Amino acid sequence: MRTFLRFILLLVVLGVAGTVAGGWYVLREFDAPGPQAPSGEETIVSIPMGTGLNQVAAILEQNQVVRSGLVFRLGVIFNRKPAALKAGEYAIPSGASPSQIMQILIEGKSIVYKLTLAEGLTSAMIVELVRNHQTLLGDVDAIPPEGSLLPETYVFNRGTTRAELIARMQADHNAVLDELWAGRAQNLPISTKEEAVTLASIVEKETGVADERPRVAAVFVNRLRKGMRLQSDPTIIYGLTKGVPLGRGIRQSELEKPTPYNTYVIFGLPPTPIANPGKASLAAVLNPAATNDLYFVADGTGGHAFAETLDQHEANVRKWREIERQRAASNR
Repeated sequence: MRTFLRFILLLVVLGVAGTVAGGWYVLREFDAPGPQAPSGEETIVSIPMGTGLNQVAAILEQNQVVRSGLVFRLGVIFNRKPAALKAGEYAIPSGASPSQIMQILIEGKSIVYKLTLAEGLTSAMIVELVRNHQTLLGDVDAIPPEGSLLPETYVFNRGTTRAELIARMQADHNAVLDELWAGRAQNLPISTKEEAVTLASIVEKETGVADERPRVAAVFVNRLRKGMRLQSDPTIIYGLTKGVPLGRGIRQSELEKPTPYNTYVIFGLPPTPIANPGKASLAAVLNPAATNDLYFVADGTGGHAFAETLDQHEANVRKWREIERQRAASNR
C-alpha cells in the first residue's frame, strides 16, 4: 500500500514538475525573438473579423511570424488577453516576439490606407476614384447627389466597403454644413443649405487660390442681391458635360446656349451644385468678404483681378487679353 502511495505521490510530483517546466518553457518562448523574415522587412498579416484565438495563432504560424502557434495561444491565455485581440491588417516586424505581436494585436494599430479627394470633383468623379481603390470592398449602388460629398483625405482599414466610405463622405459633408450654417452671416441672398452648397460649388470651380474664396463668394453674393446673372463659366461646362473638362475654351455659341445651368442665360442659381465643394468654399459663401465687387477676371498670376464697376472690369479684361497675347507669341 505504501509503495502504491509513494508511486502516486511520485506521479503527482512529476506532473507538477512537468507543468512548471512546460509553463516556464512557454513563457520563455513567448518573450523570445521570433523568426527573422528573409528580407528582414515587415510581414503583412491579415486577421479577419470574428477570428478566434486558435485561428489567430494558426494564421501567425502560417505566415511564419511565430514559430509555434501553440506557444502564442498559451501565452495569450496566460496573460488573459484572448478577447483583447483585434482584427485588422498588421505589419509584423521581423523577429518580433509572440509577446510583442500580442501587444500589436491588442493595440489594434493595423495598416491604414488613404484616399484623397480634391475639392471641386463631381460625385461621378469621386465614385470612380472610390471604385478604383483596390483595398475597398463591394461596389457603389448609385452616384450620390451632386454636392453631397465632402472632399477630404479619408483614412480606412482593409475590409472597409466602398458604400461605407461614401456614407462617411456624406456624413462629414452634413456635419460641416450644419456647423457652418449655424454661424452664417445675416441677410444672405440664399435661404437654404442646398442653395449654399450650390453657390459654394461655383466658388470652388472659379478659384483654386485659398485666400480668394471669400472675395469670389462676395462677387456672386453681391450679384444675387442686385438680381444680376452670375455669369460663371464653370456652370456652362457643367450644363454641357456634367463637369468633365472641355479641353478647350468655351465657344460663343455655348455661352448663349440655354441650359438649366448656364448662368449667362438664367438668373439666380442653377438647379443643383456643379461639384462637391470643400469646407473653405462653404465657409466663404456663408461668410463672404465685405466688398462691393461685382466682377473678376484672371490676372495672369493664377489669381484674379476684382472690380466694383464695369469700366474697371473691362480695363482688367484688357490687361488679361494682353497677357494672353504675349503668352501666345512666346509659345510660337
